[in-house]
Amino acid sequence: MSEQLRFRVLGDSLAAGVGCARAEQTLGHLMSDVLRAAGHRVDLGVHAVSGARSTDLAAQVRAVLPTGVDLALVVIGANDLTSFTPPAAGAQLLHDAVADLRRAGARVVVATAPDLSVVSHVPPTYRAFVSQVSAMYARAQADAVVRAGGAVAAVGTDLHDRFAAEPGLFSADRFHPSPAGYALIAEALAPHIRAAAEHRAA
Repeated sequence: MSEQLRFRVLGDSLAAGVGCARAEQTLGHLMSDVLRAAGHRVDLGVHAVSGARSTDLAAQVRAVLPTGVDLALVVIGANDLTSFTPPAAGAQLLHDAVADLRRAGARVVVATAPDLSVVSHVPPTYRAFVSQVSAMYARAQADAVVRAGGAVAAVGTDLHDRFAAEPGLFSADRFHPSPAGYALIAEALAPHIRAAAEHRAA
């Protein structure tokens, strides 16, 4: 059995699991199951806060560092988009958070801003524009993450298409994922989390 892996989850409501009925349905627990299946003993700490934006990451990192961190998952960007945070500003804050985690010895995986055009509240006439803005923000984040030494979990268009086509992947608020939606996101994130853990072990 490998040594204990201190796995920390930071970010917003997606990282915290809003929309789930039970803790084991959230990304932190689902990713911990993935890591355990790969042979790791996992110490999970969830520091994500619903409503968090990139401006809140520094405080979350400060909360994480005293506990120790070997692997971190950061999920951030949706609230930056809804609050019209400039891409350069949000990306720099994300860069700084990833850099601080890397200096602490952690491998860092970041899930960038989702494509909010799939949310049913967005009028059809605005969906193409929202999709473009979401993609631009995610690209700025991805560049910042790479510069800071982190890894970007590029989940591709398949996940977007599934959420656009299947209302059941959303919870009752029609914004956050349902447990089924979180399971699908976890499936997309799993290879990135496994790879980061393997690279750290090597």
